[in-house]
Amino acid sequence: MLAYRVTQFGAPLSAMQEANPKPKGGEVLLKVTGCGVCHSDVHIWDGYFDMGGGRKVPAISNDTLPVAMGHEVAGEVVELGPDAKGVKIGDRRVVYPWIGCGQCAICARGEEHLCNKPRAIGVNRDGGFADHVLVPDAKYLVDYAGLDHDLACTFACSGLTAFSAIKKIGPIGAGGSLLIIGAGGLGLVGIKLAKAVTGVAPIVADIDDRKLEAAKAAGAAEVINSSAPDAVKRLIGMTGGGVTGAVDFVGAESSVKFGTSVLGKAGKLVIVGLFGGSITLPVPMFPFRSWSIQGSMTGSLAELEELIDLGRKGIVQSPPLATRPLAEAQRTVEELKAGKIVGRVVLHP
Repeated sequence: MLAYRVTQFGAPLSAMQEANPKPKGGEVLLKVTGCGVCHSDVHIWDGYFDMGGGRKVPAISNDTLPVAMGHEVAGEVVELGPDAKGVKIGDRRVVYPWIGCGQCAICARGEEHLCNKPRAIGVNRDGGFADHVLVPDAKYLVDYAGLDHDLACTFACSGLTAFSAIKKIGPIGAGGSLLIIGAGGLGLVGIKLAKAVTGVAPIVADIDDRKLEAAKAAGAAEVINSSAPDAVKRLIGMTGGGVTGAVDFVGAESSVKFGTSVLGKAGKLVIVGLFGGSITLPVPMFPFRSWSIQGSMTGSLAELEELIDLGRKGIVQSPPLATRPLAEAQRTVEELKAGKIVGRVVLHP
């Protein structure tokens, strides 16, 4: 197999040719048909998350290297371990990558994506920046029949992350409003999901007019450039006192500050993005405004299955999506880091 691996944080990916892994026990080997490239891959390649104030935390351990990134994986089953059940050779599946230890209370309640001892595909173990990937159990393989495999693979992270975050907002009643901050790959998926989940088409904010044009084309009710001096005043006026719910797909100091500045009474802000930084908020604002602020990280296996079902019904449509050969993995990660990509890129081995 050919794998493009992180061997040193921030250094070019290394192309490595090696024997295909041999599945053992309940493991399943897939031939990769497509792998989406995600902003999380940028953080893993860099090796850290920015916590603000000059503080950084490792994205993964040095002991994990060398590792093939890529956690948005679709593929074809080509080999089964002796105890593998539930799939057969030739089946095409999306990989649920957010695998936990399988033994703790968090995993027992179906939230493996929050496990403190993760075994995530493309993060803690080899992923889809390769032509083959080894999955520890067939239960993490989701049938995507009826969907294009390039769209289906993006459901494993960008789709799932957007879906789980918007679900945390929940239905928005008459006269309410939803704000999506960030019209990148996640935000554009969120626009497609917003009306189905909350009942309202979202207002979308970004600092890039090019991305705002894509947001409008994707179905945004309104778009606003959040870097404009009067952006906060305009949005509060537009919504009659502030938004009911907001999902921040950027997760930067500026985006969180913008989100809290336009949050109405009893409003809820869900923070998804990992751009980094820190903020300071007056504690009395929480009771005075009855705010809720919640984080959201990827989503559960059950939510991925639910999302794929929505995709089959035509409720989830593709964001702007481009395909590139696997050999362009390095260029794609660099361009994503530089903000040059609108929508999603899927790598094809």
